[in-house]
Amino acid sequence: MFTINRELAVKLAAILGLTVIMLGGYLVNPALYKTVWYLVTSGDINGTTEFLRSFGAWAVVVSIVIDILINMVGFLPSIFISTANGIVFGVGPGIVISWFAETVGVILSFLLMRTFLRCSTEELIKKSNMLQKVDEFSGANGFKMMLFARTLPYFPSGIITALGAVSRISLKDYILANLIGKFPSTALEVVIGYDLVNYQHRLLQLTVVVLGVTLFYGLLWWYNKRKQADKAEEYVGEEAS
Repeated sequence: MFTINRELAVKLAAILGLTVIMLGGYLVNPALYKTVWYLVTSGDINGTTEFLRSFGAWAVVVSIVIDILINMVGFLPSIFISTANGIVFGVGPGIVISWFAETVGVILSFLLMRTFLRCSTEELIKKSNMLQKVDEFSGANGFKMMLFARTLPYFPSGIITALGAVSRISLKDYILANLIGKFPSTALEVVIGYDLVNYQHRLLQLTVVVLGVTLFYGLLWWYNKRKQADKAEEYVGEEAS
């Protein structure tokens, strides 16, 4: 009974948090959501930076609200606000602000999606032995899977959140995986976005970052393939013996 009440309390807190965020954004600027929609769909970085600067000391709060809502929706790109954060607040503070807001957004989205998606998928999972095995795997290895997925920059956030919501990953593991995994991916988005806007003066750094990221994920992919091949060989050896 305690577990059910705790989960219900967390979900209610998420809904309340979303309501407060949306209401707060509207009170700060009644035209906020209309303007944000235009900026997101147009990809206007200059317009976004000027929009944030127009709020003065409230710019950080406005940026966080926008970033949270974008990551809750899931299908809208957040790169434009991450780049703007780097330009307006500086690369270091921009990374921290974007990381915090994106993490809060995907956690709130996860709670809402799990409320509506997990229950509806449980009946489907029960009817398939294969899906049951996948579901059990996602519970035992959910942290590692989510951690790796969140480290991927520019990957659609909503897809990862939805997969997590229908899996058996615990809320604790999901939050921890996102807190850790979101930082490097968000940092890359801010740094690369900032360097692209200022490429005339930061072309060398941009080139080094892109090559470094490509090398890192290439080595990571090779390591995972090698590990899977080793496991397959061990399995074949056990079957032969």
